[in-house]
Amino acid sequence: MSTKRLIGIFAVGAATVAVIAIAGLVFSTMGTFLVKGLPNITWQLLSEAPRNNNTEGGIFPAIYGTTLLVLVMSILGVPIGTITAIYLNEYTRAGAVMPRVIRFAVNTLAGVPSIVFGLFGLGFFVQFLGVGLDKTFGNTEAIWAKPALIWASATLAALTLPVVIVSVEEALKNVPQEMREGSLALGATRWQTIWKIVLPNSTTGILTGSILAIGRSAGEVAPILFTGVVYSLPQLPDGVSSQFMHLGYHLFVLSTQSPDVDKTLPLQYATTLVLLMLTFTLNFAATFIRSRIRSKQFR
Repeated sequence: MSTKRLIGIFAVGAATVAVIAIAGLVFSTMGTFLVKGLPNITWQLLSEAPRNNNTEGGIFPAIYGTTLLVLVMSILGVPIGTITAIYLNEYTRAGAVMPRVIRFAVNTLAGVPSIVFGLFGLGFFVQFLGVGLDKTFGNTEAIWAKPALIWASATLAALTLPVVIVSVEEALKNVPQEMREGSLALGATRWQTIWKIVLPNSTTGILTGSILAIGRSAGEVAPILFTGVVYSLPQLPDGVSSQFMHLGYHLFVLSTQSPDVDKTLPLQYATTLVLLMLTFTLNFAATFIRSRIRSKQFR
């Protein structure tokens, strides 16, 4: 048997073992959460607020806060990432200084630890923008100059910007150049070409960036520690300037800050399973919308 054939067999075998190991780890982890968490998921858990130092009651405020956080983050982050990708792909020349600087910044942001984004959100959004807004509107009490849902969402939007920008830019590159040239030849402006030709044909790529951003942000805890999340909050947030509960932080509290960690273990498994189900639901909804749009485009 030749050396090349041996190397090929080894490469295929190593890849197969890696896939089996990863799949086995995922299925065993999910199986553990299903077996230990599913019996503890009750209507009381899903519909009530936490009580008795988070050891009793439910997690509805955390579910509501996590969902609202992801939605506001998507509203803030996806448009900015899409606009940046449009600028990089449609309005800049190859080799220009500005796009190289922006891409360097995007690549750098992708490698920054999430806790650093939390400190940035506290310093820039809360202590700079928040204080400025309160002074501008003459607020005697701190309304914006405190941790809030809007600042946590903005911090997560900054965290997920590299994912959105890269995904959308790749989708824009997949639109044939001939379609742009044909539109320009018929008298359309560059913006009309982007709005009528490029964006409709890259909608699925934009939604892909949204899906990746949702998956990245739904379970992040470190960036929101200083920008809006609270230990326990029986009532729901009544606006973007309110603080909120989060499933990931609630799980952290149950596993580390509870007076009786063993007593809360069933609740920990149930909360973990609910967080995974919520993340899968948000991803599935975005994937379903993307599939519907794609099917309409190819009819």
